[in-house]
Formats: sequence, structure tokens, C-alpha cells
Amino acid sequence: MPGQPLEPLPPTLCANLFAPLGERLLALLRGLPAEAWTRPTVCRAWAVRDIAAHLLDTAFRRLSFGRDGHLPPPPPHPIGSYRDLVAFLDGLNAEWVTASRRLSPRAIVDLMAWVEPQLAAHLAAVDPRGKALFPVAWAGETRSAAWFDVARELTERWLHQQQIRLAVGAPPLTDPVLSAAVFDTFLRALPHRYAAVKAAPGTSIAIAIRGERTLRYALRREPDAWKLLAGEGPDRRASLALDEEDAWLLLTKGMPGAEVRERATLAGEAELLDPFFSTLAVMA
Repeated sequence: MPGQPLEPLPPTLCANLFAPLGERLLALLRGLPAEAWTRPTVCRAWAVRDIAAHLLDTAFRRLSFGRDGHLPPPPPHPIGSYRDLVAFLDGLNAEWVTASRRLSPRAIVDLMAWVEPQLAAHLAAVDPRGKALFPVAWAGETRSAAWFDVARELTERWLHQQQIRLAVGAPPLTDPVLSAAVFDTFLRALPHRYAAVKAAPGTSIAIAIRGERTLRYALRREPDAWKLLAGEGPDRRASLALDEEDAWLLLTKGMPGAEVRERATLAGEAELLDPFFSTLAVMA
């Protein structure tokens, strides 16, 4: 609610959400007519079938590396920068998507029905206090807690299902519990994005994501860094509010920042809001 006091944003513990999210995905895919599988999506070169295949790929990867301890093949080239890492991951994704075009939609759905429950069970068994196998690089981390890595996986699976729903005209995912977990995770990219933004300690930016339930956050400058908080403090130098769909499209390269800015409700110092509209919470 407006004016709710600021408090630290706790770890996003969301492993219990994978099973129902996977069930929604399977129900969606099973109901698609044949022509819908080839429809274009906001994910640029990928059609609906490609996004579904990518979800299959990442589920098998997560089980193989995380559950089974299978070592992934080494990168073909040294990874010395964030851009190198993005290029490597893009290559992995493209290899699978290209090969999967040999599979029928039915085969993809059958494999998805097999892997989704196993993925949910594996992630539920992960100790959230442990160390993540891979850090959440888009948040600027070189070492991450396991809960953050699991939450990042939830955003990936939620995002790609939203992209399919948008492409085929299906109702979007609007469950406020899911939305809260996703945006609590996505917006953890903001302190890293704002790291070079100069401001006096105590400077605060209010952020509202409007869905079935409005999610309220504040990005506040502490003495040594920006910090993401839950709630809405009384003193803020700038504020922005935007609809849930616009927010996830912005944070995942699905809509240009300038377009999202025009659709948002803004107040206060514009220069403090500028970095928000170029923030990404995906590897891109």
C-alpha cells in the first residue's frame, strides 16, 4: 500500500512455484494449434516453437549440471568479460534451438512433461543458503547464493512463458505471488545498473509495478552503494510506475526503453530515472 515503510528485501524463496508454473506451461503448449508454433515472438529470431525448445534445453541443463554433477563442456574460447560470457551462452542456446527444429511440437511437449516435474523437485531440494553453481552475472555478482540462482531460473521460465502467451494471444500470467517473486528478482539488477550514478546518501527512487497487486520498491543510495528495498518511503527524489507487461518487456529487451518511458508514470528528477530504462535482468 502507498506509504508502507521501507524494509530490506529478503531472499526470494520461490522453489515451490516451479511446479505450478510448469503445469501452466504444459497446459498452454498442449492447447496450441499447429500454426501457433511458428508464430514470431518478441524474442527476435525465435518463434514459439524455439522458445519452447529453449525451455526444454535449460531444464535439461539445470538437471544435468546441478542435480547430476555433470560437468559442461569447456567454452571454445576464453571468457574474459561479460560480453564473452553472453556470446558463449548465446551460442549454446542457438545450437540447441537449431537442432530442435527437427522435433515435432508433440515431441517437445512430451519431453517437457517428463522434465518439468523433475526440475521442480530438484530445485525444491536445493539448499537456498548454499553457493550457486553459476553467479547471477546480470546483477553484477561473481558469486551468488543458491536462492538467487533459483530465483533467476524462475524469472527465465516465467519470462519465456509470457513471451509465448503474448505471441499466441493467450492470457498473460498474472498470479500476484508469481509476479512478486519475479520482480523481486528482476529488480535486483538495479543496484548494479546504478553503481556509477552519483547521489547523496539517502536519495531514494520509488518504483511501482502495477499488476493484480501493485508491487512497491525503493532504490536508495546508501553511503557505499545503491540498495533495493521493499515498500515506499516518505522521502523520494523521483518516482516511476509502470504496468507489469511493460516492466518485464523493458527488463528483458522486449521493448525499447524510450517506448516504455512514454507509457510509464514519472515524477521528480528525470536524470535519476534515466538508468532504469536501460536496465536488463537477462544475459544480453
